[in-house]
Amino acid sequence: MALKKLVAGNWKMNGRLADLPEIQAIAAAAISHGDVDVALGLPATLIAPACAAAPGFAIGGQDCHWAASGAHTGCLSVDMLKEAGASFVIVGHSERRTDNHETSLDVRQKAEAAMAGGLLAIICVGETEAQRDAGDAVSVVTEQVRASLPVTAAGGAVAIAYEPVWAIGTGRTPSAADVAEMHAAIRAELKSLLGQEGENIRILYGGSVKASNAAELLHIADVDGALVGGASLKAADFIPIISAAKR
Repeated sequence: MALKKLVAGNWKMNGRLADLPEIQAIAAAAISHGDVDVALGLPATLIAPACAAAPGFAIGGQDCHWAASGAHTGCLSVDMLKEAGASFVIVGHSERRTDNHETSLDVRQKAEAAMAGGLLAIICVGETEAQRDAGDAVSVVTEQVRASLPVTAAGGAVAIAYEPVWAIGTGRTPSAADVAEMHAAIRAELKSLLGQEGENIRILYGGSVKASNAAELLHIADVDGALVGGASLKAADFIPIISAAKR
């Protein structure tokens, strides 16, 4: 049985209170697309205001720390995100792996903390352009999955987001065949690690997803949704992507 698709936006370091009407418009559209799960990963300062402005809509954070508390200046715990109203958290995005030097062990610990606290963990994986050009894309990504995934992962607690690093924000996307190959490899790795439960974990595609390519990308085998960056900032750009995910 096909998994219900999840279309999640990642606002990154964008969004202020003046953008709440965009969030409300997206939340309203999500109600009319009931066969698709819709969510927004917002900057921490917007989580509570967005939850108040769009009650019942899935709002999440863009990172968390694995510790419950402590001397971790500038970090947020899972309980802090939950208290603000978050229902999920993105972990291991390539920008954090690169800019903040996060390892797959760091990502796994964050995902474990999210799961333990009742937040859906969206675990990001993806190869660089050099790794793809060297023919190492599949081995790099499956190793990231293996090293980043909690051993107790389950479909309701974890999703994987495959984001080729070279496609994020560049306007470039891999071919449909490349996406199909990678998602099939990720699915095989999930089943190898988790058995039948590996069939229940959604695998999202991310990397320059927009209205013009969403329909093709979202209906490739084993593409169970999308993690969308810039095109999720405006309702007018994001809603067509949500519509494209419908069966």
